[in-house]
Amino acid sequence: MSRIWAGIDSGKGHHHGLALDTDGKTLLSRRVANDEPELLKLIGDVLDLADGCEVTWAIDMTGGEPALLLALLVSHGQEVLYMPGRLVNRACDGYRGEGKTDARDAYVIADQARMRRDLRPIRPGDEAAVELKLLTGRRSDLVEDRTRVVNRLRGTLLSMFPALERALDVTNTGPLKLLTGYQTPAAIRRIGVTRLTTWLANRKVRNARSLAEAAVEAAERQHTAVPGEKTVAKLVHTLAEEVMALNEQIVEMDKLIEGRFREHELAHIILSVPGIGATLGAEFLAAVGGDLDEFDSPDALAAFAGVAPAPRDSGKVSGNLHRPITYHRRLQRVFYTSALVSVRCDPNSRKFYDRKRAEGKKHVQAVLALARRRINVIWALIRDRRCYQVTPPVTTAA
Repeated sequence: MSRIWAGIDSGKGHHHGLALDTDGKTLLSRRVANDEPELLKLIGDVLDLADGCEVTWAIDMTGGEPALLLALLVSHGQEVLYMPGRLVNRACDGYRGEGKTDARDAYVIADQARMRRDLRPIRPGDEAAVELKLLTGRRSDLVEDRTRVVNRLRGTLLSMFPALERALDVTNTGPLKLLTGYQTPAAIRRIGVTRLTTWLANRKVRNARSLAEAAVEAAERQHTAVPGEKTVAKLVHTLAEEVMALNEQIVEMDKLIEGRFREHELAHIILSVPGIGATLGAEFLAAVGGDLDEFDSPDALAAFAGVAPAPRDSGKVSGNLHRPITYHRRLQRVFYTSALVSVRCDPNSRKFYDRKRAEGKKHVQAVLALARRRINVIWALIRDRRCYQVTPPVTTAA
């Protein structure tokens, strides 16, 4: 026996581990609790079966529920491959039987790891990259929560006071503070422009006068109270406070992210690239594991980020390209967003974007082409450990 392939179907309270030999014969299949002693016993049993041979582990998640197991495998110097759950589900269709069990999924993971050569190894990132991944993940959750509450606030306000919903941008602090004090047309008409301006100014709202005028103008357009107005007004008040609280949490999280990001050795290089700030830079480091050692070339990084198109040729159709199915979506967002911003602040990026537009490409296509080129730039800057310059440095001939 030259190698053992171990597949892990991860879960919250339990994982299922299954080991195969090189012929695909099951050597071990066991459900283990997500607890260190149980996991250590599983690792020890698999290594005992290997009897000095190499063991390759495969798992369907890279963090979260199996984080403890992954830490134990890394500490034992084990090779771990990542097989996304989507690939597991598709691969299951090629195996006999239609039932779904944890043992079956673990078998598919192990067997696919045995046969495939395109699975990406899970490499432990540096401490900073791990922390940035946790912080940026939390920030993403907060932003999603804020978006849901803002949409709910808009819908609730629209059901009671459509004119005010049109007049206010509830993503800004000023309108939110207004809604914590006044919600109904009658209340806004009673207070009037002058007193509402003073009320807003006392709460340090910018452009208090123009905001008060817009609110009173909207109130003058509606003199009818909808059924349940008092209850709706209370809901609007509560939702506005929730949005403000989430805004404060996001600001605090941004400070934590920026502080941790700037401590990284590559931070000054990444920040020198136009369009990339602390948040996008932190997401970049979190996605790549803190460095680019895993990527042999810019092409590999572009493929990982989903910026390099994949061919879809069949029969007489050739040259057909499409967005790849498997890629790191957050990393793609980093490159696309930074490219979009760089068009406005970097002359080199603007020149490249205009050229692509002149070639007939649409806006999104031109931005994606720019994102792909910027990957070459970032990869080279990190390789050479130098910062971005708008004008290339003049080299003196030896």
